[in-house]
Amino acid sequence: MQTNHMDQDIYLDGMDREIINLIQSDFPITTRPFQEIADRIGITEQEVLTRISRLKKKKIIRRIGGNFVPEKLGFVSTLCAAKVPEEKVDEFSNFVNQYPGVTHNYLRDNPYNIWFTFITSSIEEIEKNLIQISEITGIMDILNLPATKVFKIRAEFIV
Repeated sequence: MQTNHMDQDIYLDGMDREIINLIQSDFPITTRPFQEIADRIGITEQEVLTRISRLKKKKIIRRIGGNFVPEKLGFVSTLCAAKVPEEKVDEFSNFVNQYPGVTHNYLRDNPYNIWFTFITSSIEEIEKNLIQISEITGIMDILNLPATKVFKIRAEFIV
């Protein structure tokens, strides 16, 4: 049976799946986390690092890092939605992404087609930044949608 090139680009073997599952749900907090992962699944630390590097290059792993609750660290967060003409989507998104507090930025099939999350030290700073974004990009229709209640779920993707 032949597989096409695309299938080979996204193929994950059992070891890749074990590594991904450990990274997302039980990442060891030690001085050598990748060595501990290697010990748990019976391969070398170098093989874990090589596989992670390959998975990052293929964009299967986007990032490895902690997720924090902004409010518990003295920050505020909000979800923003903007109506951006199609011809300005790239320019607008690139500009918004320059703000260090922007953690996600998505294109959606909706009149409000650009959605992004913003985390800063105060709601006033978010509002000031949104005004600045509007003034510089010319996009005036940006909604600021802070959460009124958070319903936290554990997002874990078993592969």
